[in-house]
Amino acid sequence: MEVTYKSYLQLDDFLNLQKPISDPPEHDELLFIVIHQAYELWFKQLLHEFEKIKRDLSGNDLFGAIHTFKRVRTIMKALVSQLDILETMTPMSFTSFRDRLDTASGFQSVQFREFEFVLGYRRKDMTKYHRSGSIGDKVLQARLKERSVIDHFYDFLAARGVTIPDELKNRDLSEPNQPNEQVQDGLFELYLRDKAVAILFELMTDFDEGQQEWRYRHVMLVARTIGEKKGTGGSLGVEFLKRSLFLPVFADLWAIRHRL
Repeated sequence: MEVTYKSYLQLDDFLNLQKPISDPPEHDELLFIVIHQAYELWFKQLLHEFEKIKRDLSGNDLFGAIHTFKRVRTIMKALVSQLDILETMTPMSFTSFRDRLDTASGFQSVQFREFEFVLGYRRKDMTKYHRSGSIGDKVLQARLKERSVIDHFYDFLAARGVTIPDELKNRDLSEPNQPNEQVQDGLFELYLRDKAVAILFELMTDFDEGQQEWRYRHVMLVARTIGEKKGTGGSLGVEFLKRSLFLPVFADLWAIRHRL
């Protein structure tokens, strides 16, 4: 069978996946669906890229990690820019079909929670949005037991002569990663003596800034759209989302900025 653009991308199926449920149809509901489906595709790509980054870091492949961090940093910029499009939807436009979302909520995005867990931002209670024993629950429980990007970063640092404290190497993987002064001392020394490694550290910081920007923009989007209302599906809305602001993934890299 001949491979065509249409068949390779399975466009007949893909373009039939946008199904607004408002009746009569609300104009902006299609935009809402397209944006969120696009986010899920980008989350899938980010998870794919971070599996490579983990291999690069544990394999001490500096230039492989640099290349892939450039990519994930650029993807984060795309995620932020998509919010500009979503913000063209007014609060009244969203309200016109919001009630039809019923129990659906972004809190139920398995891939976004995987994204957080893979990076090391782990909150075990966030699995409650998935029925115990469901596919989503099993995926997230498995993520809680595996080493995060931070743990693989420790492998990279150790290969470059940084001493990683035992409490970090033997920590409970289901708990969020925490900054460590001994690691920060090692990072600072690497910054001074290895310019190529310093480029990687700056790319990691760029990515981290991008994911924090996305969180902030997302909070502000929700605030301007629904105000103090509860989120869709009974989620906690703006106040809960604010708790994730200004929490960097690579906290040790931020902690040494004043030394540089």
